[in-house]
Amino acid sequence: MRFDLLAGGALGLALATPATAQSLQDRATASPASAPVATPAAPADNDQVQFSAATLEYDYNADIVTATGEVRMTREGDRLRADKVTWNRKTGRVLATGNVAVTNPEGDVAYGESIELTDSLKDGVVDDLLVVLEQGGRLAAVRGVREPNGVLQLDRAVYSPCPVTDANGCPREPTWKITSVRVVYRPARQRLYFEGARFHLFGLTSPSLPRFSAPVSATNDTGLLTPSFGLTRLNGAELVVPVNFALGPNQSLVVAPHLFSSELPMMEARYSGLNELGAYSIRGFATSSRRSGDLSSGFTTQSERAFRGYLDGAGRFQFDPNWSMSGSLRLVTDRTFLRRYDISNEDRLRTNLSIERIDTDSYLSIAGWAVQTLRVGDLQGMQPVALPEIDYRRRVPDALLGGTVQLQLNSLALSRKEGQDTQRAFGSLRWDWRGITVLGQEVTLTAFGRADAYNSQDVAATAVASYRGIEGFQTRLIGALAADMRWPFVGELFGGFQRFTPRVQLVATPRTRNIQVPNEDARAVDLEDSNLFALNRFAGYDRWEDSSRVTYGADWALDLSGVSISANIGQSYRLNTRESILPDGTGLSDRFSDIVGRTNIRVGDLVTFTHRYRLDKSNLAVRRNEIDATVGTRRTYATIGYLRLNRNIDRLEDLQDREELRAGGRLAFARFWSVWGSAIVDLTDRSEDVLSTSNGFSPIRHRVGVAYQDDCVDLGLTWKRDYRNVGDARSGNSYLLTLSFKNLGR
Repeated sequence: MRFDLLAGGALGLALATPATAQSLQDRATASPASAPVATPAAPADNDQVQFSAATLEYDYNADIVTATGEVRMTREGDRLRADKVTWNRKTGRVLATGNVAVTNPEGDVAYGESIELTDSLKDGVVDDLLVVLEQGGRLAAVRGVREPNGVLQLDRAVYSPCPVTDANGCPREPTWKITSVRVVYRPARQRLYFEGARFHLFGLTSPSLPRFSAPVSATNDTGLLTPSFGLTRLNGAELVVPVNFALGPNQSLVVAPHLFSSELPMMEARYSGLNELGAYSIRGFATSSRRSGDLSSGFTTQSERAFRGYLDGAGRFQFDPNWSMSGSLRLVTDRTFLRRYDISNEDRLRTNLSIERIDTDSYLSIAGWAVQTLRVGDLQGMQPVALPEIDYRRRVPDALLGGTVQLQLNSLALSRKEGQDTQRAFGSLRWDWRGITVLGQEVTLTAFGRADAYNSQDVAATAVASYRGIEGFQTRLIGALAADMRWPFVGELFGGFQRFTPRVQLVATPRTRNIQVPNEDARAVDLEDSNLFALNRFAGYDRWEDSSRVTYGADWALDLSGVSISANIGQSYRLNTRESILPDGTGLSDRFSDIVGRTNIRVGDLVTFTHRYRLDKSNLAVRRNEIDATVGTRRTYATIGYLRLNRNIDRLEDLQDREELRAGGRLAFARFWSVWGSAIVDLTDRSEDVLSTSNGFSPIRHRVGVAYQDDCVDLGLTWKRDYRNVGDARSGNSYLLTLSFKNLGR
């Protein structure tokens, strides 16, 4: 929305009698179609009027043409339909009466009982006018004047983009509308200009507004965007007044002052652009407020006033079908700014830049990234900077004995200001062959080899000894052979089809130099259904599972009408007796692994249920229990997520046990109204994690809200509560009021 007076301000709504305006309901006639062959024959010149009618009369003395019955006239994209048209060829005036509809080249349709036009069909006067815009909005007026350039001048008009009928087709009052003494519609700009206007929402009417304009379609124009309101414990009442500055058809700058009742204002700016190569945007916040000191040494109540801000940018560019570049920038002045101003709850920010080349059989990535920690107790000097990270992969199908060969070359350089530095490079070659036996078994054979080179400095700075490696230059060779067989069986069950697929895999690999090289990317290892049959069950490259093993399991699925169920389960057995590098509690440290599985259930679009688990191989104790379930429709539903990791690992920072509950739901209690809520609860206690400060039931945050949403307005009120104190980001309540309108905001 754009105001011509600076005193426009916010819309103060008050009870008042609705202003007199014309009806927005449909008129009897439909929009005119293109005219058929005219009677008489259509002129060849497009600048002349083509028309058709059921009957045609011509007064030679007065030079007046009268057409009646399904009259249609067309000229240069302007079309008219009426029951009767009188055309005075001397004066050039055209009078159309009876169910009149006029369509301009943009697709807007003007309805009226009587319309007086010139013979160009481009200008004229209309009484009791209804204009149905191509974008869906409607204008009704007591009187309208159409100028030759297509501009409409409307007197005593009403505008709304909202539906004017309910689900049964009966007339209804639009959710919001604007009544105005005078409205100017400029189709070329797709914009409405209001004078003496009042805003009506849910029967409430605002005082008279200053002159303003609003778009009728999605455009990039300079103007005021929809304000937002909030209330927080720390900052008090908050008003955000965003203004968009159109820097071109493909560029915009949004400046949004955040005004607080208990703090200094904060400025937000967002710049975004689009060109033939791609899209990019950057957002920034800046303010001054009191903040706690460096939280890496623990909690503190001391604070000082300082500049605080945040930068968040992203972009992606496609240079040709193969080459592209993408990146992101995320920097903040301190660890609590994002939580203090409710911008984000993240505990780490990552900045990266990547150049990629992708074709059918190859992939190349040259990337770099840096991490900024927001965690209490973490030292920023221990966070890595990767520059560069290079990864090249090449696939050669049908290369050797009908198999597929995959080549990978990778290098990575990690540096830390106060920690260990590591450089790594490796090259690997993998061959896979897949075939089907005469009995229907699917067999996959794999051969894998890799050569690594590492160089490390300042390894003593790494607290966990098993992550350090040996200082200096180290090399390593890795090799593996694997055979994997699946045997699917398909049959009928309960009127549907079931599939039962037993699977067995044999992996042979020699002893590998693991502890001698640093571990940067393979620390958080955990046995689960997704990596049970993986060639290497470590997540990264720095550790290799060097134990020959046999893995066995089965998949089962049942498909019924509207119901689908799938499940899998499996376990592995280590063939040698040497000590494993995998720590106790990961499910892989003993010769027999833990038992892992997953169950999925789906009932139409009403129920989705996923259960992942890991059972201790000795006593079947639950070491991992993860549930995600959703019940309901898109409008009314309940969802729950539960996770418990009981691995009994207390000496590795990346494998801490925890227990968490997530719940949410929405209840639609009317056609457009709903209430919703969500909550996260930390169920971890010190028996599960010695570093945990939770008592076994510690809410982290919750949100509760009520929302109204129809085809042209979104209205919501949200209550959020945070339960944790981190520096100057204190626990407390926040309230947010959101209100947005369709086709209103710039």
